[in-house]
Amino acid sequence: MRSAGTSGVTADSGVVSESGTNTRVEPSAACARLAARIRGQLSPMMLAIALTALAAAALFVLYDIWRSVTEAKALAGFGGAVDTVLLWEGIGERALIALTFAAAATTFAWRRHGGAGWFLRNKDVDVVDLLETIPFGVALWTGNGTLLACNAHYVARLHREGPKILPGRSYAEAVRRLTRGGYVRLMHEDDARRVLELNREDGSWLMIDERPLAGGGFVTLVSDITERRRTDLLLSAVQAEQRLLARRYHEEKLKAEAASRAKTSFLAHLSHDIRTPLNHIIGFADMIRHQTYGPLGDPRYLGYIDNIKASGDRLLASFATILELAELEGGERAMRQDLLDIDALLATVHRRFAAQAQRAGLILSAGAPCHARLLGDRFGLERMLGNLVENAIRFTPSGGRVTLAAYAAEDGVVIEVADTGIGMTEQQLERLSQPFAFGDAAFTREHEGVGLGIAISRAIAELSGGHLAIDSSPALGTTVAVSLPLPSAGTAGLHAAVA
Repeated sequence: MRSAGTSGVTADSGVVSESGTNTRVEPSAACARLAARIRGQLSPMMLAIALTALAAAALFVLYDIWRSVTEAKALAGFGGAVDTVLLWEGIGERALIALTFAAAATTFAWRRHGGAGWFLRNKDVDVVDLLETIPFGVALWTGNGTLLACNAHYVARLHREGPKILPGRSYAEAVRRLTRGGYVRLMHEDDARRVLELNREDGSWLMIDERPLAGGGFVTLVSDITERRRTDLLLSAVQAEQRLLARRYHEEKLKAEAASRAKTSFLAHLSHDIRTPLNHIIGFADMIRHQTYGPLGDPRYLGYIDNIKASGDRLLASFATILELAELEGGERAMRQDLLDIDALLATVHRRFAAQAQRAGLILSAGAPCHARLLGDRFGLERMLGNLVENAIRFTPSGGRVTLAAYAAEDGVVIEVADTGIGMTEQQLERLSQPFAFGDAAFTREHEGVGLGIAISRAIAELSGGHLAIDSSPALGTTVAVSLPLPSAGTAGLHAAVA
């Protein structure tokens, strides 16, 4: 705070000096200057509130005088004594209270409406000190682009090189200096604001927000958005990498599907090409075994011929299975939509494998009827269940049990084939999900087949609109569950009418 000596104000009333010397001013001029200063500090809103408060106090005082005098006259009319001194002392005290309330209201109005303007107009208040408390860059400009004031953040972020920008410099000079060594991009512009984005040589990013002021001119707000821009760039890079990975995944998927179709086509053609000569081998071996054109001469040839025929039959069955899987995976086999009784389907499969289970020393049991019907291909579903039951019988030791059951729900039916066989580990289950795979390498030595039973069953279940799942534990057994959807009432009625 500046002292009285430095400010040019002395103890003599009305003496003002800017150069340190005293100058006598007439009392009338001093009063005029004081009145002008008071008027400059009073806003219209504050004057209205002050006049209203004074008018209210005056009306209260007048009403109090009228009421007190009226009561005193009435008391005198009834013969009472009236103390005039006490009467006016009471009126004076109440008038003083009313004027005090009016002064309080005027003071409050001045602080709310006139004090803030006086604070901003007071030359003892430094606007730059106020701007320095703001944590981002701020600059105030006149309407013609002249700098009025700015804080240190503005100078540090935009004008780190060259002479310091001081009040009085032009906006054009500031623009030239901020665009030096970088580039500016316009982000938004309208009547209310203009937003610019500045990218500097050192990799920093600044956002410049320019807004007009009500009294003319405009203000520039500068904030550092380097971290946000780096985050946005990193996010954009991650999104671009995701799009690249998605495109590569799509390409690899197309390649895998093409390779799968090529494999299926190859297996189909290979099966057809091999089955024809294999049928000739089997036919000629059977003819030689019967010695159609005379004896062979040595009984050992008959054993060789039997081995040739048995091996040919096995190869023919294997290639027939491969061809069936190729047709199912390639979508070349159309699945019929017949209305089937699940209990009848399970009974047919049970009768088909009852003798085989008995020869293996197993108990083949059937679950309770589920009384459900569904639309599906009878031959395909019998083939699916036959593969599952055959696998269960094949990998269940003598004395075990194989159970064939079905459970109906509101939206579908679940068919289960459970056994108490050797079971499989999780690793064996993962290998079993691939065609031509066995649960264990020992299976290839002890059991026949090419490992396509589960793959064919899964393909039939998916083509029928269902899903196949396997649950197995070593030494506890395996359960294969096939879920199939039930037809709607209208569709089932239509197929029943057609049948």
